[in-house]
Amino acid sequence: MVAPAPPAVREDLDAVLRAAGYVLEDVRLTRSGARHVLEVVVDLDEATPGDLDLDRVAEATRLLSERLDAHADALPDRYDLEVSSPGASRPLTERRHWVRAVGRTVRLERTDGTVLVGVLRAVDLAVGDPGAVEEPGTLVVVPEEDRGKGRPPRVGPPVAVPLGDVRRGRVEVDLRGLGPVAPDEEVPDDDEDDDIVDEQVDEQVDEQQDEQQDEGGGAARGRD
Repeated sequence: MVAPAPPAVREDLDAVLRAAGYVLEDVRLTRSGARHVLEVVVDLDEATPGDLDLDRVAEATRLLSERLDAHADALPDRYDLEVSSPGASRPLTERRHWVRAVGRTVRLERTDGTVLVGVLRAVDLAVGDPGAVEEPGTLVVVPEEDRGKGRPPRVGPPVAVPLGDVRRGRVEVDLRGLGPVAPDEEVPDDDEDDDIVDEQVDEQVDEQQDEQQDEGGGAARGRD
C-alpha cells in the first residue's frame, strides 16, 4: 500500500531541505505487511553546485530524521526512513531539472513532434552570446548524431529551444564505446592485412632479383 505523506509533514520537510540547499521531490508512506517505510526523494536546488553524492544524501537523511521527531503523532509508531536521489531516468519536467542537467546529453521532444538529442550547454543563455539573457526558460542544445561504436558523434550548431516548446525530456545515458559493432561498421580484415604484407615482400624480392641480374650481366660483359 502506498499513501502520500500528510501535507503538514511534507511542507515541514520541504522547508528544512530548502534551507540547506535541497529540494523535496517526493515523499510517501508505503506499507508491506507490518513494515512501514517513509520514502523521500531529494535533489539539489539549481543554485547549489556539485552533484547529489552519497555524503549529501547522508546529510539530507540526518536533517530529515531530526525533523521527523516533531511529527511522531502523524506517522506510524515504527517506520524506516529511506532517502534517495531522483536518478538519471527522472523526466526533466521543471526548469531546475534542466539546470542540473547542463553539460549532459539530453533527449527532448518538441511540441511539433520533432526530437532533438545533444549536449545541453546552457539554460537562459542566448546562442553565440554567453553573457546575454534570452527568453526565460530557453535551452541551448548542441545536437549530436550518434554514428556508431568507436566513431565520434556528428556535432551540429547550437539550437535554442524555449522550454514552452518542450513536450518531454530526459537525460540520455551515454553508451558510446559499448555494445556490439553497428551493422554498417566495417570490421578490420586480418587476412586482408596479411595479403598486403605478402605483396610488399614479393615486390622487395623481385627488386632484389632484378638488381642481382643487372650486376651479373655487367660482370659477364666485362669478361668478354
